[in-house]
Amino acid sequence: MRKISAIMLLLFAASLATAGCAPPASGRVYSRHEARMAWDVRYGEVMAVDEAVIEGRRTALGRIGGGLIGYQAGRTIGDGSGSRVAGAVAGAVAGQAIEERATREDAWQITVELDSSRTIAVVQARDESFQVGERVRVYMRRDGAARIGKI
Repeated sequence: MRKISAIMLLLFAASLATAGCAPPASGRVYSRHEARMAWDVRYGEVMAVDEAVIEGRRTALGRIGGGLIGYQAGRTIGDGSGSRVAGAVAGAVAGQAIEERATREDAWQITVELDSSRTIAVVQARDESFQVGERVRVYMRRDGAARIGKI
């Protein structure tokens, strides 16, 4: 039984590590879905750059993986079904919190005044820096998605 617990713990840790490798909400990284989509390109000037955080994902993976580990821990430590259930619940809550924290990203909220005099703000991963007064390209789609890139 200890071998099964160790395997479940290893699988859970590996899945969290993999979840942390998902592509960021970057100005230069595109999902496969976005790769062949047309974007409208506009130009503007950066008015403000503020720190932001893109919340992490909370999927069933963290909840179930944590619940399994908590169940096994409750089974090992306690001797009744109550300790197993309590361990599973505590593990599920902890697993989900760990997954959310592991997939959280530092970001910028970039406010841009477009050449058309419209002002927009875009939040994207903090993978490149922007300066107030800098000229930028703003890539926009009809669904409201936008990203900012350097000229």
